[in-house]
Amino acid sequence: MTPEEFRSAGHTLVDWIADYRARLARGEYPVQATVKPGEVIAQLPNSAPTHGEPFAAMLADLDTIVLPGITHWQHPRFFGYFPAGGSLTSVLGDMVSTAFAAIGLNWQAGPALAEVEQVMTDWLRDLMGLPDTFSGVLQDTASAASFVALVSARERATAYSAARGGLQTGEPPLVVYTSQHAHSSVEKAALLAGFGREHVRALPVDTSFRMDAAALTAAIAADRAAGLMPAAVVATSGTTAVTAFDPVAEIALITRREGLWLHVDAAMGGSAMVLPEYRHLWAGIEAADSIVVNPHKWLSVGFDCSLYLVRDPEHLVRVMSTSPSYLQTAVDRQVRNYRDWGVPLGRRFRALKIWFALRDQGTEALRARLREHVQWARDLAGLVTTEPEWHVVAPVTLQTVCLQHMPAGLSGEALDAHTRRWAQQVNDSGAAYVTPAVVNGRWVVRISIGAEHTGAEHIAELWSILQTAARAANPLSGASRFGREYP
Repeated sequence: MTPEEFRSAGHTLVDWIADYRARLARGEYPVQATVKPGEVIAQLPNSAPTHGEPFAAMLADLDTIVLPGITHWQHPRFFGYFPAGGSLTSVLGDMVSTAFAAIGLNWQAGPALAEVEQVMTDWLRDLMGLPDTFSGVLQDTASAASFVALVSARERATAYSAARGGLQTGEPPLVVYTSQHAHSSVEKAALLAGFGREHVRALPVDTSFRMDAAALTAAIAADRAAGLMPAAVVATSGTTAVTAFDPVAEIALITRREGLWLHVDAAMGGSAMVLPEYRHLWAGIEAADSIVVNPHKWLSVGFDCSLYLVRDPEHLVRVMSTSPSYLQTAVDRQVRNYRDWGVPLGRRFRALKIWFALRDQGTEALRARLREHVQWARDLAGLVTTEPEWHVVAPVTLQTVCLQHMPAGLSGEALDAHTRRWAQQVNDSGAAYVTPAVVNGRWVVRISIGAEHTGAEHIAELWSILQTAARAANPLSGASRFGREYP
């Protein structure tokens, strides 16, 4: 494709994207993908084409093959998982990054790539009210950031054993502590960092679903008495199921006293800290050794873009540094080489997405949008509490509402089956998208508000959709099944 051919195809593709987003904002698509397993595969050839094809053919296949197989995270009635930032200005930033095709092996390989990233991570840090003692780097996801954090914790606890015999020197096993409501990526990171599942402690939570600090103290004491070596605590600011905030200040007192690494997984909840009125939720955060926040969740930035902040970047560099001769340059001592701040050697120009998105809307518009989402969550919770068979099952801290429909005569496993049935009916209908989760041993439905085009009217529509689906799914009501229809 020549530059002129690209110009023509690019204009066509931008028009296609703009039309898609406009139709999406109007709610013209079912939220959940309409295909069955294997249906997309069946439409694709078994091998790559021998000769090139016109761009028009590729675009046509987007409509006929790909689009039906997309669950629309940017749909105004998408309330599943978490908000997925994808502003169109962020899309443009991604296009430029891909157009440059620069790979940040070191500063010299892309000076602007490195320095825009340094400034953007500072912007985000300052927006969240964090002190300038933290330095940032962009990772792909929070999973990668938590892995880097736990490798760093492991190395500090073992006096940098990787430079010697690693974890095979016969030293006491290391232990990681987190809560029962921590994200599954925390356990995965601990396993990949070599701690072993037997040495990951999932601690109990209090009535607000926050890590029990007293239980943490007791677990550390018990492990030390058993000859184990406590190494790290992972606190969560905005848990996956209920958006609970662990008591960071209390936990930090313990980690300082015990000499443990404190990593805070704020992948979701950290975005709310651009709102000063919510910063009390992670009071004590300045004592953390590392923090992860995902701008690609609630801050309009397209996936993937995860901010990893550290209080001691020299420690991080000591753990992650590689310096082969072919990457050394004369300016290495004057600049940040981000290859030494994480696992990948090469890196994309992710910072452009942040730069574009923040410049387009400005911080005040961003804050206003987040405040709307929080208010709509409270409004929905208020509607739920007016109906005797409906219950809000966890505090509404930010923009997530966890609820149950509990009709008379249903309890235990029968209630769980009902919950999962009506949630599935909502999703299969295409009218909205929600995600079930287990809270206090029972299935509930999570409503996560935050899509760019969601408005107050969509919250009202959702409440009607939920009620209709729950009535239709109730085995004791005799109602007909909720059909595959969408507004």
